[in-house]
Amino acid sequence: MASNEENLKRSGIVLPELPSPAGLYFPGIRAGDLIYTSGQLPLVGGKLIEPGGKGSISETREREATIAARTAALNAIAVLRSVAGTLDAVANIVKLTVYVSSADGFTNQHKVADGASEIVGEIFGESGRHVRSAVGVASLPIDASVEVEMIAYSPVNRT
Repeated sequence: MASNEENLKRSGIVLPELPSPAGLYFPGIRAGDLIYTSGQLPLVGGKLIEPGGKGSISETREREATIAARTAALNAIAVLRSVAGTLDAVANIVKLTVYVSSADGFTNQHKVADGASEIVGEIFGESGRHVRSAVGVASLPIDASVEVEMIAYSPVNRT
């Protein structure tokens, strides 16, 4: 069975630089055997790739939002690695929460969230299977289309 770091390398995915917090908080923190990430936005090189405004996400922009969810999840995974030291120290992804800036009547938040779930599965394999919430919201920070947060199980070596 390949390690998480090997899966990442084999997939050709390069994790982004750690995103800078937009406020007074940590991007991620360990609490015992769990690592929590702050909500991560679809930023590439510090720039938002898919804004949420312009009427928010609707069926016509669902595909772009799904790609944005994947990007936000990659930012969260970069945070996990920074806290854990290596992705191989992450035993399981426990939960994803995906917030989707949604137009009135848009009900495909779960499909947008699949962008985040798919990349987690690609990198973590079976240990990436998780519970998830996909939540429609009126708006997100800096006009993002999506925001992704993760909880991961990463046992602390207790020797």
